[in-house]
Amino acid sequence: MLLNTRISVWAFVRLIKFDIIAISAYALIVGILDQYSFLSGISVPLSITAIIGTAVSLLLGFRTAQSYERWWEARIIWGAIVNDSRTLIRQLLQFLPQTESSKAIASEFTKRQVIWCYALSDSLRRVPYLQSVQQYIIAYNIKDQNIPNAILNKHSEALAAIGLSEFKQMQVDATLSRLCDAMGKCERIKNTIFPRSYSLLIHFLIYVFATMLPFGLDDKFVIVEIFLAALIPLIFIAIEKTAIIMQDPFENTPMDTPMTMLSKTIEINLLQMLGEENLPPLTKPDTYYVM
Repeated sequence: MLLNTRISVWAFVRLIKFDIIAISAYALIVGILDQYSFLSGISVPLSITAIIGTAVSLLLGFRTAQSYERWWEARIIWGAIVNDSRTLIRQLLQFLPQTESSKAIASEFTKRQVIWCYALSDSLRRVPYLQSVQQYIIAYNIKDQNIPNAILNKHSEALAAIGLSEFKQMQVDATLSRLCDAMGKCERIKNTIFPRSYSLLIHFLIYVFATMLPFGLDDKFVIVEIFLAALIPLIFIAIEKTAIIMQDPFENTPMDTPMTMLSKTIEINLLQMLGEENLPPLTKPDTYYVM
């Protein structure tokens, strides 16, 4: 997730550097053709070019809105995971008798919930699991393809073995169900791709706009003509690139949902609820984003 006070403009420029090169070269070629070729006598009314520009703007507006909706939904889901993780441990601490064995049970649930958060984060980003998660997988001989779901099953098995009253067990099971729902929503966002044809259409219209624009501008200032023919399409491309980055909030990029940081926050909160004093440090970011 980007930090407001440290956003790197150059990092974004590096993301679209190939687009900058491509559209600048294209604008240069079209500008030269407009000035020094047999096409120099052609003039395209700016009103027609404006229609293409308006179409691109509408498509980009829709694309950006849909991408932000996906990004914001992912953030809401992980906010719910934070709350439900706290609720799970709070319920166990309240429902279980105040004994050493009960504290051990709550501690085991806490450890498993923290592992689940880290496992879900790594699974969504499709990166190797953290060492703590790998150790848990080996220790409990988990061979399921969906590791986070297998860990939730361990929660359910442990809950059934506690022997709570039916009402209390239903309350805890409802919390586990919400965690399972959140996991499913994350997987839906991860596995649902934005239609590729939509990006191709926008790119095609941007290049059509870049082709028509020089033929509607004043031919007296070729440098200005080429500059505008490159600048305006680049603005469109920058907006589209922003939408592309936001539409996939689990891709291990600076625009990601900060799942690692949220998992660390969950770990600290749950350990504090147990009364632990040896807490893992929540380090401050040293760059313009947090993961």
